[in-house]
Parts: sequence; C-alpha cells; structure tokens
Amino acid sequence: MFFVREAWRSLQRNAVPSFAAMASVVVTMLVLGVFIPIIQATTGAANEVRSKVLVDVYLKTNAKDADVERVRQVLAEDTPHVGNVTFVSKADAYAEEKKRNPEAYELLGSNPLPDTFRVTPDKPENVQALRDALAPLTASGARTTTDPAIEEVRNRREETDKILSATRVVKLTVGVLAVLLVLASVLLIANTIRLSLFARRREVEVMKLVGATDWFIRWPFIIEGILVGAMGGIMAVLLLGVGKVALLDPLAADFALLSSPETINFALLIAVILGASVGVAALGSGLSLRRFLRV
Repeated sequence: MFFVREAWRSLQRNAVPSFAAMASVVVTMLVLGVFIPIIQATTGAANEVRSKVLVDVYLKTNAKDADVERVRQVLAEDTPHVGNVTFVSKADAYAEEKKRNPEAYELLGSNPLPDTFRVTPDKPENVQALRDALAPLTASGARTTTDPAIEEVRNRREETDKILSATRVVKLTVGVLAVLLVLASVLLIANTIRLSLFARRREVEVMKLVGATDWFIRWPFIIEGILVGAMGGIMAVLLLGVGKVALLDPLAADFALLSSPETINFALLIAVILGASVGVAALGSGLSLRRFLRV
C-alpha cells in the first residue's frame, strides 16, 4: 500500500508528462484494439476469396453436345489439379446476365454467350498450373488449348491477387503504425519515470543512505508506470466499447465483414488490451530504471 501511495503521489506531481504518456497508451491500445479484428476479418475474407478462385473454360459458340461431353471428360480424367467442375450452358448464362441487366440484353437478337465450364482447382495456389494444363504456352509465347472445342481459358487469379495485395497493404500499414505507437508509448512512459526520478533524486539518496534496498526504491516507480499504462488501457477499452455499441453493432447486420465469426471475442480483446497496456508501461518503466537509476 505504501508503494501505491508513493506512485500515486508521484503521478500527481508529474501530471503533465503522466497525462501525455497515458494519452499515448490510449492511442496505441485503440490502434491495437482495431488492428486485431481487422487483421482477422481481412485474413478470413482473403481466404474466402482464395477458396473461390476459378478457371473459366469457354467453349466455342458452335460447340455441339458431343464437344461438351468430350471437354467434360478431359477435365474429369486428363487434367491435373481439378477440384470441382460446374457446367454453365449458354442458355443459363444468358438468363443470368439478362436478370442482372435486362435492358441491355433485350436489345440482343441472339445469345452471344458460350457454354462454360467453371473449374475450381484442388488448391487455390494451383490455379495457374490448372490454366497452363488446359491452355499451355507455345514456343512463341501464345496460348493454345488442349481441345479444339475450347475457345479460351481464363483464370481469376489477377482479381484475387489484387484483393490479397490490398489486404496485405492494410495489414502492413496498421502494423507499422501500431509498432511506432508502441515505441512512442514506451519512450513517453520512460521519460515520465525519468522525470519522477529526477524530482525525487534527493529523497532516493536519503533512502539509500538509511539502508533501503534497490527494489524498495524501484517499486514506486514501477507501479507508477503500471498505473499510467492501466489507466490508458482502461480508457482505450471504454472508447472501444462505446464505438462497438454505437457504430459496430448497428452496422454488423449490413456488412458481413463486421460480423465475421472469425474475429476475436470482445471480452478476450479487452484482456489483450489491458495486458498489452500494462506490459508496455512495465517495459517503459524498466528501461528508465535501468538507465537512469544509479543508486
């Protein structure tokens, strides 16, 4: 209890730097509290996109039923990395597109869409190998097809890579920001403890002269740093709670990404934030004591 009182008295004495350190912890923990669910949600969304990677095998417009069955057999028996095959007839494709854009397709006199096989690879990373198996490169660099009834083979890897690249940029940006804010919090807390040590240097010298141990002297400063971190963590948790109730919960029904079941439970997120805030504060206090406390 003595150590806590001393730590609280020191906080009051150094109110301005203590507030600055606490504010830094608040911002850091807010970023961390937003960063963890974002990483989980974007990772889950990216994995879902990867699981829907397809290779579209377009047949020629004059392909007959026999051609369709032959290509189906080629896909089922002679093509590696094939996971699932879905056939979309030109009539079904026309009906689907007309439903999406009825005005444009009413102007067409005939069906321009080909029969299509939508092929899912056995693994998302094998999408390029699957395309190469169905449309290998020639010596000139052009693509040919393994069956004369196939007009073109396309994959959707480019779109998928764009989405995955965007999620990587989000992760990297927020991650760098979180690291920088953690460093700023550690340095601010270390500076707060340093100012507290400087203000009480005479008192520390007297305590040492009367036989106080090093840890007896250190504990009030350590607790001071932990109090700063704990108060910052609690403030961040309160702000995150308000944001969750006021913003996140009302929007969760309309945005699947926000209601993703893969994101961390809020109670566990609170525990992580409080633990991280105390850990950051303890680290800052430890660095300051190790460098500046010479008794």
